Amino acid sequence: MNKFTKVILAAGFTAVSAVAIANTVKAPAAAEPAVNHTAFAKAVTVKQALSLKDDTKVELKGNVVKALGDEKYQFRDSTGTMTVEIDDKLWHGKKVAAKTPLTINGEIDVDYKPAKHVSVDVDSVKF
Repeated sequence: MNKFTKVILAAGFTAVSAVAIANTVKAPAAAEPAVNHTAFAKAVTVKQALSLKDDTKVELKGNVVKALGDEKYQFRDSTGTMTVEIDDKLWHGKKVAAKTPLTINGEIDVDYKPAKHVSVDVDSVKF
């Protein structure tokens, strides 16, 4: 074999290897639907949250404007108000004014007795 033939064979082998590797590499995970999509909170407004199903994970941005007692608070954004339940430990000792912007993550809690009432059971508070 002469030098030219060796170069051509080497180039051909490299090209075949590159094609073989390209065909075995999967598309990025983002291109595939997530199997655990329900584990992530959906950013929603208060108005949207009030119409969601029980146990739906949500993220709300707004303000806690009033303490209702027993770890329940009135939460407000530009679309409305709703009740949220925030465990005392989630405040991490920080004082929050009605104008303090917050992001809360939690789950929709729908109670039907005595009448339908939708609230959020908060898992985390971001200041």
